[in-house]
This record gives sequence, structure tokens and C-alpha cells, in this order.
Amino acid sequence: MPIMFNMILREAGLPLSDIRLLRHKDNRAARGRTPYELWRDNPAQFDWYQSTQRVKNRTRLTASFWASFVGTPSDETLFVGVYGIKNRKLLDVDTPMPHRDGVDKAGTCDVYDLRLEPALCELIGRLLIDWGPGKRSWIQRADRKEKRIMELRREFKEPDFPGFLSFMQPLSKLNTLPKGWVDALRSSKGVYILTCPKTQEQYVGSATGEDGFWSRWQDYVESGHGGNVALKSREQSDYQVSILEVAGSALTTDDIIQMEVRWKSKLQSREMGLNRN
Repeated sequence: MPIMFNMILREAGLPLSDIRLLRHKDNRAARGRTPYELWRDNPAQFDWYQSTQRVKNRTRLTASFWASFVGTPSDETLFVGVYGIKNRKLLDVDTPMPHRDGVDKAGTCDVYDLRLEPALCELIGRLLIDWGPGKRSWIQRADRKEKRIMELRREFKEPDFPGFLSFMQPLSKLNTLPKGWVDALRSSKGVYILTCPKTQEQYVGSATGEDGFWSRWQDYVESGHGGNVALKSREQSDYQVSILEVAGSALTTDDIIQMEVRWKSKLQSREMGLNRN
């Protein structure tokens, strides 16, 4: 028999009819931090993010408790706490959004006082549930929606590194990656590709220095062009970076450069892309 989240709520003495289930995953935050990243890296900012809610959601959010979840990078649903809700008031000044560029305008949002309840605190960051097919329905009533528990981990665990050839991220997200992912990218060298979301052009490059792919990509994060002539001539863009080939530990810098040359020829990135040599 599957274990359901409502069983745990009942065991904790929480009234199902007065609990709203909230799954936070803001797909608009491509150039900022997702709710998951906010929760992981800056809990105070995450609390502000979820305490500020659009007025249009007021009726659906009315309850004494919120059971909050975040969507992970692998689209799992991770439990992050039960919050007591009180003292709703209207946002009275324009306020920067904590997770992305933009401002919440005065009068457009309600602000709630949140209090993290001790109930179920030991499950925070460890419990995964099956939210079901209605992920756009991010507010649901606990007494009307049973959620099956998928996994209870011994401790909070970051998503596993997807592998070098499956890795794809916009440059703006590199500094939000889990430490284990950064360590993997630091430890390897090879050939990568940048693709421009605006022009669909591509640039093939190689990482040959200390700290491998990570160090080379930080050049683009910091300057926007990494010193490349064609990228300097373009409007700055949030390039997606991915890996074409990983170099073996025995290969020299010259070997990696030859790998880069082959990929430029295969992809015709000189003729139809942003490579100039």
C-alpha cells in the first residue's frame, strides 16, 4: 500500500481542510534563480518569494497552513516545509523580485507573515512526492488531493551530474550549479559549443587550461565574449553551453586543439557560425 502525504499530515495533527499545497517552480526565472535555487542558497529570500503572492490568488491561498514544495532541476517535487499563515496585507511599495529581474508593483500583491512550523521539519529537503499531472495547478487543497510519497532520503541530496555529453546550461545559470557539478566541470578538458538563442549561430571552442571547462566558461560569464572576436561584434546574449567531446587525461593541449579543429569542420562553424579561425 503506497504511503500518502496526507497520512503524515494527519499524524502531525494538522487539519487537512485548512492546508494548501504549494508547488513553486517559476519557469520565467531563466536569467535569475529558480525557487529551488532560492530555497537552497538563500532561505530568507525564498521565504520572501513565497510570502508575496498575486492578489488574484488570494481566495485559493486562504488557509491557516501552507505545505510548500519546490520543483527540482530534474522536475521532482521536493518538500521544503509547513508554514503557518497569518496577517495578510497589501504590498504598499514597489519591491524588487528576489528571483529574477523585475519589480512587484505596490497594490498588485498580498504579503503574508509566514512561520515555519516544527511539524515535519525533519523531512525538509528529504521527502519527494508525486505531484501528479497538474503541475500548472500549483495551489491545491490537501483534503482534495492525495499525494503519493515517492522517496524519503537519508539527507538532502543535490541532483546527480547528468554526464558531460548530456550537460546543457545557459551561461547565466553556471554560478547556480550544484558543487558536485562544478567539480566535474573543473576536472575535465575538451571541446564545447556555444549557441546563441537570438541568432541561432554557434561557436566551437576548447578548454585546455587549469580548472577545465569551468574556468573557460567563466570567461564568458564575466565578459560576455571570452575574448572571441565574433562574439565581441554581437549584442551580448545568454549563450547555451554544452560539451562536444571530453579529452582523455593523456591528451596534450595540442591534441585538444586538433579536436577543436575537427569539430569546427564538422559543424562548419567558420562558414555558418561565429568562429573566425
